[in-house]
Amino acid sequence: MIPACRSVTCLRLGNRSHGQRVAGAPAIMFLCAGILLLAGSASAQTRDHLTDQETDLVRFYQELDKRIEVLIKAMDRRFAVINGMAQPTAKKLMKDEPDWGDLPKGTRTELLGDIAGILDEAITNIDDVSRRDEKNPLISRSLRKLTAAANGYLTQLAVLKNQAKDVDEQAAIERVADNANDIIAVGAKLPPPTAESDKKKKKP
Repeated sequence: MIPACRSVTCLRLGNRSHGQRVAGAPAIMFLCAGILLLAGSASAQTRDHLTDQETDLVRFYQELDKRIEVLIKAMDRRFAVINGMAQPTAKKLMKDEPDWGDLPKGTRTELLGDIAGILDEAITNIDDVSRRDEKNPLISRSLRKLTAAANGYLTQLAVLKNQAKDVDEQAAIERVADNANDIIAVGAKLPPPTAESDKKKKKP
């Protein structure tokens, strides 16, 4: 399980008063994710979990669901590097969208640490929007996308866990798995999507 948070982010979705479900948002849920420094590596302690170009892409998109898509793609890139697989196709959603830039570099432990940090940033983005507008339909839409990605990551982590021999790498795998499991637990409590909520789009 995730240890006591050094910098705690609580994901709160749904009706504040009676726990009743509202359109586009699930019942009240709290998801705490802590950002831990990777042990045994001085470089890991100061490493940014996103490249400069990825950070530009996150800032470029103002709608929550698009930002979550960018963060998911950033994690997919790192899993592809770790697994020695071809990179996922990068399609520009807008003509003036910034380029993705060079692939992320680092050890397996560092890249896994990046993924844990990106999951935490995704949680923070959803939480920030829910605090301002808990009925925003983009909250549940974004959480569904993140939950689907987290399920896929658990499958990859199971393989990596069997291959890991380094203690720090094993710890990084556990961090990602804990965050992914917590996201999946919250996502499972979402109400079914509605046609009305899918049509609505609100900027955070």
